[in-house]
Amino acid sequence: MKKLAAALFVIAMSAVSASAADLPARTYSKAPAMMAPIYNWTGFYVGLNAGGAWNDSNLTTRTLDPPVSYFAATSPPAIALVGNQNINRLGFTGGVTGGVTGGYNWQVNNAVIGIEADFNYFGVRGSATGTAVYPCCLASTFTVNSSVSTDWLATVRGRAGFLVTPAFLLYGTGGLAVANVKANYLFTDTFAAANESASISSTRYGWTAGVGGEYALMNGWSIKAEYLYVDLGRASTTSNNLTLVGGTVPIPLQTWNHSVNLTSNIGRVGINYKF
Repeated sequence: MKKLAAALFVIAMSAVSASAADLPARTYSKAPAMMAPIYNWTGFYVGLNAGGAWNDSNLTTRTLDPPVSYFAATSPPAIALVGNQNINRLGFTGGVTGGVTGGYNWQVNNAVIGIEADFNYFGVRGSATGTAVYPCCLASTFTVNSSVSTDWLATVRGRAGFLVTPAFLLYGTGGLAVANVKANYLFTDTFAAANESASISSTRYGWTAGVGGEYALMNGWSIKAEYLYVDLGRASTTSNNLTLVGGTVPIPLQTWNHSVNLTSNIGRVGINYKF
């Protein structure tokens, strides 16, 4: 019996081996590599920005010539010439800007549109001085001093751009710009110790436009660089506070006009986080 059982076992194993030999060879392949997720630009975001501003401002001081006045007929044109004072980026101190940003993007295929707002410190400071001789009175001179400043700038802008790659956005932007523009003026002379002063403090509503690029990093972060041109328009004021002899003799009929405009070229970088 033992010999018979052993013989049957050998026959069974031989049959199994023969069947296995007839099966096709099994092939093995690696699991497909995981694809990196494509960045989706749609959503709310907040961020910080910082940069520099190159500013240009034109300030004017003019006086009219009423029938009863202090000045000779040749004086108002001379004052207007000296009072037309330009303060460009070389005459500005500061020029630093930085603040917070927030907005929302919509991505449609390779296009991205959105709206963005920011509020920034805007360190603009500048002044100018001009002195000339009265055409009527060569022994006497007059001086016009002007200054301009602003501390903050806010913008609300649309953005529209296209994706060069899924992570790299080029865009144009434009919209509303708002800032508090302040200017001060002082006129003095040596003929009769004349003095006239005025000031402007006005919340200016202007416009801005620019271009930029933004690159998406991982986990919702992105970095950007952009250029903005800002035009805040012109503000003006009038005064009738000319005095002579150290302020003791008022000349209320002498009307003065003062104005200021401010434009700026802003370059800045920023970092955003998209929720």
